[in-house]
Amino acid sequence: MAERDQDWDGPGRAAGGGKMSLHRCETCSKEAAKYRCPRCMKYSCSLLCVKKHKLALSCNGVRDKTAFVSVNEFTDLNLLSDYRFLEDVGRTADAAARHCIVHSPATKRLLYCLRNKARGCNIELKTLPVGFTKRRENSTTFNSMENKFYWHLKLIFPHCHAEYTLKGVPDDKTLADILKPYIDPVESDPVVCQRLKIYTASPQSDVRILMKIENRSRNSVRYNELDASRSLLDNLKGKVIIEYPTLFVVLKTLKNDMVVLGQDGSEPAENSDSESSSLSSVEEGEIQDSS
Repeated sequence: MAERDQDWDGPGRAAGGGKMSLHRCETCSKEAAKYRCPRCMKYSCSLLCVKKHKLALSCNGVRDKTAFVSVNEFTDLNLLSDYRFLEDVGRTADAAARHCIVHSPATKRLLYCLRNKARGCNIELKTLPVGFTKRRENSTTFNSMENKFYWHLKLIFPHCHAEYTLKGVPDDKTLADILKPYIDPVESDPVVCQRLKIYTASPQSDVRILMKIENRSRNSVRYNELDASRSLLDNLKGKVIIEYPTLFVVLKTLKNDMVVLGQDGSEPAENSDSESSSLSSVEEGEIQDSS
């Protein structure tokens, strides 16, 4: 979805009688812009360029209703948008509470089993109520015969604005093996390799795998650095997981705004998810107690 460009050159008009845009298409840089993406605010001239920009930037074209707006830029339209957003949240929560799956004994037993098995592995697994996106997406299972988790896993590559979802990842698989199909110059898929070429062209020693520390205040976001040579299970031990792990793959040589715990000089590295879980378990009201 894209909105028509409203930045027009007042007196100027196109040959067909339409107003002329002040902006060029940011995809082809040839034609005058006719549309502006509500999400990333990029200008486009045609449906083809709109599709190209969505593919290149992994943009869904849907306006981010929760995007930050400064007080100076806040208008009545922003207020109305926030009001409607809260109404939508209320309706969704109410519908989720009425859903039959919420009260299904089988569902409750399954979630209890997952949390209990995770606790036995020193992993604090938290689940969200039905209706939340991560709850719907989560496909994590536990195989009792093998005594093994098969995780739903999300990989995010910030430098390329790309993310991939993996299902059924065994907990004894190393992070290095998990990343091979994506950043290994030999074993990665050609299409994926092209999209993540900044990663495949970098030495493996420059790759860092980070995971966000849950239950921290929003102005104190920190990340744990994981060991690529160790298994997924070993890396998740002592961590808090909300539904499923999300791993951020970054490069040491490129700047990013992710602060690794213990490397910012303000906090000791010993602090973990478990120690900080009490900070905002109440603040994150949508999170259910794992007990």
